[in-house]
Amino acid sequence: MNKTVIATDKSPAAIGPYSQAIEVGGMIYTSGVIGVDPKTGEAGVTIEEQTRQVFENLRGLLADAGSSLEQAVKTTVFIKNMDDFGKVNDIYASYFTGDFPARSCVEVARLPKDLLIEVEVIALKN
Repeated sequence: MNKTVIATDKSPAAIGPYSQAIEVGGMIYTSGVIGVDPKTGEAGVTIEEQTRQVFENLRGLLADAGSSLEQAVKTTVFIKNMDDFGKVNDIYASYFTGDFPARSCVEVARLPKDLLIEVEVIALKN
């Protein structure tokens, strides 16, 4: 089985020795995606701004990988403060149609660039 490295300018570039996503066996595995605008390198201040940007970044990354959020089967959400769960949940729900993917959500002590949220996705390739 071959693997293909996915790289796009529609999501922040990798800031370390990893790929933005890997396609193998008809599945797309993304690395954790943060809420930084790939064009400006800037992040919003609020959890709402960062969450929306994360999903826009994931939408672009998955599209360039030949998939979409609708093809997501599993997500893992890392948030800095579990008190933000409701806000994240509302925005999260607006990005998916039909059946929701399986999901884990965990609070973490710190995220890259001291951001408030990071999300990784496993999705079917279209």
